[in-house]
Amino acid sequence: MAGSLDDQALERLARRAGEALALAGWRLATAESCTGGWLAKCLTDIPGSSRWFERGYVTYSNDAKEQALGVSGAVLETFGAVSRQTAEQMAAGVLHASGADLAVAVTGIAGPDGGSARKPVGLVWIALARRGGQSHAQEYQFAGDREAVRRASVATALTIVARAAGPADPRA
Repeated sequence: MAGSLDDQALERLARRAGEALALAGWRLATAESCTGGWLAKCLTDIPGSSRWFERGYVTYSNDAKEQALGVSGAVLETFGAVSRQTAEQMAAGVLHASGADLAVAVTGIAGPDGGSARKPVGLVWIALARRGGQSHAQEYQFAGDREAVRRASVATALTIVARAAGPADPRA
């Protein structure tokens, strides 16, 4: 993400996402792991968000991902919590559980520990699922400390939601 990711920048991104969702007449659900609810907080900080924000899940543990979102234990065992497959199943699971029109899921390694050569600190998968469609995930590698990785993850997820719900916006 280019530019400063201070709280005002996150608020602008959340407003843009909310405006796009409202114009589309869609409701959003979130599934978060490494961001710990920060994405849902940014969205619900926006006045009127109850028109377009359905619900959010913080599924930090693998058990929570399985129980609340229906992520397959085999997927978690084979690919791990930080993987395309897990992110896609998180997004599909929250979409199914919520009845929302659009869902976004975030899973990653914020650090400072927990990384490996294959999955370094800063690795984040963000998935999007639409009602009647399939989930799609994208891999990101964010730099910085734990807060910087989490902040970049939230900003990226907000941008993805705004783009998915609305027409192309050069500000996004």
